[in-house]
Amino acid sequence: MSRRSGRVRNNIRDLRTARGLSQGELAEQVGATRQTINAIEQEKYAPSLELAFRIARVFGVKFEAVWEFED
Repeated sequence: MSRRSGRVRNNIRDLRTARGLSQGELAEQVGATRQTINAIEQEKYAPSLELAFRIARVFGVKFEAVWEFED
């Protein structure tokens, strides 16, 4: 079986700025640190599934509107 790798991409920065939220405000709403939100936005860190769903919930959008997996 071959192993395929991919990359998790996100639209957090666009969604966050469209709603006038700072990284710190978003972090507070989802129970994370500002540094974590920054790392996720820069795609240097993939969040837990639970945190990913909390982020989508804050924006009031479906999971797929925030997160995308690219092969």
